[in-house]
Amino acid sequence: MQATSLGHAGVLLRSGNTTITCDPWFVPAFFASWFVFPRNDQLTPELMHEVCNPTFLYISHLHGDHCDLEFLSQHMNKDTTILLPGFPTREMERELSRIGFRNFIRTSDGIATEIAPGVSATIFVETSITDGPSGDSALLVSDESAQVLNQNDCRISDLSSWQSARKVDLHWLQYSGAIWYPMVYDIDATEKKKLAQSKVESQFSRAIKYVEAVDARVVVPSAGPPCFLDPDLFDLNMVTGDETSIFPDQVQFITRLTALGRDNAQLNIPGTTFTVSNGEVTTTHPVPIADVNDIFADKANYLRAYQSDWSSWLADRTATWATTPRTDLLKSLQVWWQPLLAMATTVRTGIGANCLLHLGDEAILINFPEGRVEQYTDQPFSFRFDIARDLVEIVVANKAIDWSNSLFLSCRFTAWRDGAYNEYLYNFFKSLSVERMTRTEAEASRNINGVDAPETDITLGDYIVQRRCPHRSADLSVFGEIDGDQLVCNLHGWRFNLETGVCTTSPDKRISVRKRN
Repeated sequence: MQATSLGHAGVLLRSGNTTITCDPWFVPAFFASWFVFPRNDQLTPELMHEVCNPTFLYISHLHGDHCDLEFLSQHMNKDTTILLPGFPTREMERELSRIGFRNFIRTSDGIATEIAPGVSATIFVETSITDGPSGDSALLVSDESAQVLNQNDCRISDLSSWQSARKVDLHWLQYSGAIWYPMVYDIDATEKKKLAQSKVESQFSRAIKYVEAVDARVVVPSAGPPCFLDPDLFDLNMVTGDETSIFPDQVQFITRLTALGRDNAQLNIPGTTFTVSNGEVTTTHPVPIADVNDIFADKANYLRAYQSDWSSWLADRTATWATTPRTDLLKSLQVWWQPLLAMATTVRTGIGANCLLHLGDEAILINFPEGRVEQYTDQPFSFRFDIARDLVEIVVANKAIDWSNSLFLSCRFTAWRDGAYNEYLYNFFKSLSVERMTRTEAEASRNINGVDAPETDITLGDYIVQRRCPHRSADLSVFGEIDGDQLVCNLHGWRFNLETGVCTTSPDKRISVRKRN
């Protein structure tokens, strides 16, 4: 088996005549803030042809640095078969169908699927709202010669579910930051730098635990960091290590692993290929190793040259933002959000205070305690976001249902809060649709109230079924779906025969089900 880095979380896997393109990201993401580092705009035409015409395409989750809809729409072969993670909703399938893909294999969490003779793919999913309301996932691919785990930035919580007696040959994983905290916060500079350093340490610690648990032959640092080429954001890059940044590069992570006695992490750039044969892994770079090392040793000049090459594109892209028509934002947000606030009583309790959106010449208050969106007239608030109005006009016009993905990851805003981090506030901004808010409210109820939803039977289609799935007690009023003669629990993909109640995924499990009169 071979695995070629495409930059960031992008990987091209080859097993015989079977290829899997994973998370191809080429168009700068999050309002042109994030760029791939090292750059991947110079891959060979031959490699790009392979990338765009694979046997299978795997997208780990819907964030823009993994699901590059602009690139996928314009360049990927739409006959490609998509390996779909077993997420609780079909949001990813709808997004990919919308841009022209039509062939899908729906997988179940942790269950191997033979995708070609002798080649299997197992996708593990995490479904907490904090993983992204649609979920996050990791991919394990096995053939006769190798086993490759592409964890990217998925925070697998149950390590036992993906450990096997067989040795993992390549372990691709994230070690760097992928958030806006603490850089955008309006806090003392010294405190902010201290928080950034603490964040880096926690990132390294988490990644090292995964490295130790998997114990692969070769560790491949991936899924970050991005780099920032806009002059307004350039200081977010970590070059000397003294910046207030959560974005260390591969060299810093590899140095940490080496200090712990682990010398199996491999520096890689887009185009680096790992070949596994008979338990041995060989590495081939697209340029001499001295040039690979220079990218990191002379990082400041590398970034400046990269910035120069993309400056015209960046100027053209940012100029389009001001062309979005101005609208009545207060009215738009009231119509959109107030029904969501009405159904999110537990989320609102978890937030417990007002949030101010300061949009240049307008200020809008989200009154979470009372479930209203209103004009700001000097009401008290505990959270504040200062965002350029143009950007908010765009996400409102697009009806963007996940502002962490569509707006906050851009780092093009500042924030303030009175007190500690509030998970429920950001979960609200990630869940701006009825489908997402239903899940977010259910999770908040479990977390805050310490109890699940009432243990009553529920109605799904023409059937009355027990509320709880016997696998991890998922609420079937949220995750249940009728699919032909089966009930599907979309939390982890378990299926039940509607006539007998027997689980087709695990026959020793069953549900109570009966036809409605």
